[in-house]
Amino acid sequence: MVARKILENLDFRIEEAEDGQKALEACQRRMPDAVLLDWNMPVKNGIEFLKDLRATPDGERPIVVFCTTEDDLAHIQEAISAGANEYIMKPFDSEIIQSKFSLAGLL
Repeated sequence: MVARKILENLDFRIEEAEDGQKALEACQRRMPDAVLLDWNMPVKNGIEFLKDLRATPDGERPIVVFCTTEDDLAHIQEAISAGANEYIMKPFDSEIIQSKFSLAGLL
């Protein structure tokens, strides 16, 4: 809810998915410019989603920003190795999201 409100205030069009599999299916129907991704999702976790996204036709195009409570170096390295462009730790605020999105070239 917090991330949605922040992104809407930044004029992003938002589409949410209830789990990683539905998120992947939504991307396969219409590839987004960016994905704000949580590590802990039902059905397909964030890493599984990201690997599958990157293997999808045009799946290299979206900027992927991981947003999670997983803050140890091993998780960060795994996310970046799987194709994440940026990594945000929870809790976060508008300034942090803006900064990371700017670094990723989205703002």
